[in-house]
This record gives sequence, C-alpha cells and structure tokens, in this order.
Amino acid sequence: MHNVVMRKVTVTADYKPLSAKSREVASVEISTPPTNTGAVFFRGDDGSDVPWVPGEYHSLRRVNLADIKVKGTPGDVVTIVGGTW
Repeated sequence: MHNVVMRKVTVTADYKPLSAKSREVASVEISTPPTNTGAVFFRGDDGSDVPWVPGEYHSLRRVNLADIKVKGTPGDVVTIVGGTW
C-alpha cells in the first residue's frame, strides 16, 4: 500500500521529530522555505546541529521521519513531500 506524505511542520526552539508516529518510512523531499526567517537545525547523526538555510532542500529515500529531528526559529517551517513507495 502506498501513501502520499505532504505536510508542513512548524519549528520550535526545541528539537522535535518530523513525524508524530514512532515509525514512518518514506521517500521525501524535505525543504526549508525561502520565507523562513532563519536557519532550521537538523540533529546530525553525531548529535551536532546541521543548519539548513532558507530555501534549502534535499531528497531522501526510505528514511524514518520520526528519526529526523528539527529546531530553529519558532514559527519557521519545514515542508515534506513524498510517499511510502
């Protein structure tokens, strides 16, 4: 079964996952819109902050969205578009 994933996640000052589910594997394009006021920080695999500037985007294949955590300027957003194929 294939499901479309399309969502906007509002960033907070504390890390939060891109999915409220404990496991949601999908192939997606994740972007930080150019209208964001600051960088969005993704938690790196070593625990470091990895900044994405406004307008940055990357395609990721078969990732668990619950494992990807973001923080940044409250009110900025991350968009996710893709699916479970």
